[in-house]
Amino acid sequence: MPVRAEHDRAVLARLLGRDPVLHAYQLGDLDDFFWPYTSWFRRGDEVALLYHGADPPTLLAFAAPARVPALAGLLRELAPVLPARLYAHLSPGLEPALADGFTLDAAGAHHKMALTDPARLAAATPAGVVLHAGDLPALRRLYAAAYPGNWFDPRMLDTGQYVGVRDGDELVAVAGVHVYSPAYRVAALGNVTTHPRVRGRGLAGAAVAVLCGRLRDRVDHVTLNVKADNTAALRLYDRLGFTRVADYGEYTLTVRRA
Repeated sequence: MPVRAEHDRAVLARLLGRDPVLHAYQLGDLDDFFWPYTSWFRRGDEVALLYHGADPPTLLAFAAPARVPALAGLLRELAPVLPARLYAHLSPGLEPALADGFTLDAAGAHHKMALTDPARLAAATPAGVVLHAGDLPALRRLYAAAYPGNWFDPRMLDTGQYVGVRDGDELVAVAGVHVYSPAYRVAALGNVTTHPRVRGRGLAGAAVAVLCGRLRDRVDHVTLNVKADNTAALRLYDRLGFTRVADYGEYTLTVRRA
C-alpha cells in the first residue's frame, strides 16, 4: 500500500486516538491552532507528521513496538520527499528506515510521561498566576537565564495555559504547554523552568501543579516529554503523579549527498 498525503482530520483523529497518550502531540496538532503548519502522511493505519512550525521542520513518528515495522515501511517510502534537513522524534526501531537517505545525529533518549495519579499533585503547594501576551518580555528573560536554547512558540501564551511564579517583580519560574487542545482532549507540558538563583524551592513543581489543575478541567490526557538523563525533572514529575509510558529518540537528520 503506497504512502498518501492525508487531509481528513477525522481519519487522523481516529487512527491517532487509538493511543492518545503516545500520540498526544500529533492529536494536538490537528487543532486549528497548529493545523496550517502540518503535513500528514498515511500508509494503511500508520501515520507520520511533518510539522513546519519549527526550524528545521520536525518529523513525528511514533508506534507501539508491535507496529514499528509497519510505520518503518511508511518512513522508507516517505524519505525521498522529506526536506534535506529536519529534526525528528522517532520511536525506537524506526531509525534504520531513514538511515539510507539521511545521516542521523542523535540528540538523546527521551521519555514520554502521562499524568496517571493526579492525587499526587498535592505533593506540591500550588502557586503561580496565569501569564498572558504582556508577560512575553519577562518570560523571554527567564528562558535566557534559565533555559537557553529551548523551543518556545510565543503563540502558546494565547492559550492561557502558562503559569508563572514571581519573586517581587521578576518572573522566576514557569510551567507551560507545547500542545493544548480541548477539541482533541490532550495537552503536553513544556517550557518548564526555574531561575538558577531560586532553584531548590519547589517553584517549578508549584507552577506545574496549578497548570495541571487547569488542564484537567479541559482535557483527558496531560502528557510531557523529558530527556532520559534529566534526573531532577524525572524525580519532580514522578512526585507529581506522572508515569513513564513510552521511550523515543530525537535526531537531527541531514540528507546524504550522492
